[in-house]
Amino acid sequence: MTKTDERNTGAEEFARLTDPFRRELLAYCYRMLGSVHDAEDLVQEVYLRAWRSYGAFDGRASLRTWLYRIATNTCLNALQHSSRRVMPSGLASPSDDPPPPGMRAPEVTWLEPFSERLTGRAPDDPAAIVASRAGLRLALIAALQYLPGKQRAVVILRDVLAWPAADVAEMLDMTGAGVNSTLLRARARLERLVPASDEITEPDDPVRRELLDRFARAFEAVDIPAITRLLTEQASWEMPPVPHWFSGRDAIARLLGDRLARVPGGTRLVPAVANGQPAFGMYIRRDDGVLRAHSIQVLTVTRSGITHISSFIDEELFAYFDLPLVLAEAEPLP
Repeated sequence: MTKTDERNTGAEEFARLTDPFRRELLAYCYRMLGSVHDAEDLVQEVYLRAWRSYGAFDGRASLRTWLYRIATNTCLNALQHSSRRVMPSGLASPSDDPPPPGMRAPEVTWLEPFSERLTGRAPDDPAAIVASRAGLRLALIAALQYLPGKQRAVVILRDVLAWPAADVAEMLDMTGAGVNSTLLRARARLERLVPASDEITEPDDPVRRELLDRFARAFEAVDIPAITRLLTEQASWEMPPVPHWFSGRDAIARLLGDRLARVPGGTRLVPAVANGQPAFGMYIRRDDGVLRAHSIQVLTVTRSGITHISSFIDEELFAYFDLPLVLAEAEPLP
């Protein structure tokens, strides 16, 4: 066998053994970085580094642990050279009046949503499904961005992925006591940043499905009173890259009155799932009469109603949700 043949055989073996971990590493890097674009780039770098050092892999740790070590070090290095990804609510107090059309804050590095399809096959265990979704919720990802890199890694590995403390300590070159104290500090800060989640209904909840159907119908009909009735009293709405955000039904009603198309049929909402939460791809009818991609709306739904809507205005995100940039008409307009 020639050296070329040996290398090709080694590459095939490497791909066969490591490819099953690619999607979970993507989700891990997303949790660390808050951006699906950055996470994809980092996973490519992780696999390149792993391939280069594969010959030295001695099997003392599992292949999965070895890949996570490389991914963690790669993410921590990237975080040293990047700014924290944020949401508008992390920058200033809520606004009372809608901002001028077209206002953006391009200098801000914004958080991005994560499509459920990128995580691959869902776990078989219902409890594992719930835990997986909870570990990707938008509020948690936003809060994680406020933690130093190593604290962020410890929280994700210990609380989200349930890794043993000893494994995390070895991966991060820490002691077990160091991991535990780091975790306690991180948890204390997250408790102040992450809203209580015990009232969040699960995606299969029929009440949730009915509420979302009513929301979509009201939105497409431009029925602002019906939309606001589905919101909790202290609901909030934000729209990165617009730096303003809005809190309370009255403020949101003013926002929608200013921004929504006046004629029914001017918008369409297509169901999706983002960060383990219900979502919609929103399309707006442009001057040419065509419904074109506008934003990905991610909703936080509780038993009391919709508590938060994050509308990410970025048509490039639609590809991650397998949504087209142009929406064909499903039925004649009224």
